[in-house]
Amino acid sequence: MALFTRSDLVERARPATFAKAARAVLVESVQRFSATAGYDVFVSHSSLDAEVVLGLKLKLEDHGLRVYVDWIDDPALDRSRVTAKTAQTLRDRMGACHALFYAHSANSVSSKWMPWELGYFDGLGGRVAIVPFTETRQETFAGQEYLGLYPYVDEAPSSQTAKQHLWVNSPGVQARVVGTWLRPS
Repeated sequence: MALFTRSDLVERARPATFAKAARAVLVESVQRFSATAGYDVFVSHSSLDAEVVLGLKLKLEDHGLRVYVDWIDDPALDRSRVTAKTAQTLRDRMGACHALFYAHSANSVSSKWMPWELGYFDGLGGRVAIVPFTETRQETFAGQEYLGLYPYVDEAPSSQTAKQHLWVNSPGVQARVVGTWLRPS
């Protein structure tokens, strides 16, 4: 199993932005967006990681997940200031998601919203997993402080096929495919 590297995710984002203007990508996403639609994943992230987060969104969608990223799906939302309106919109969007993926990077510590989103979603009893962006290929993620409380997501083939799957990993627990983790039977 391997964690997501920044360079791999940036590379995944580039074809989308080169094939069509970034504005066209955003317009298409806004047209598909529905305030009442459900999502599989809410991606909590630092705005400084925008290109990497776009790559993550596309990678998750490649695996069949419906993904909410605020600046893509709600471009009019002002995350630069903490306001009651923005907080309520984010609460509404998190309420429409099965899980929160916390996109951990060096930029996460300076985010105003990430700790709040994590605490709010976890307080709802929602499923939370960390998606660490690493600079080099790594096999595991230990987390820092409270992030170590949550499982982390990586990508690897299954033992039966060479096809890549997203896995949720918790220390001492067998890894689970994201789809079965999102909707346990």
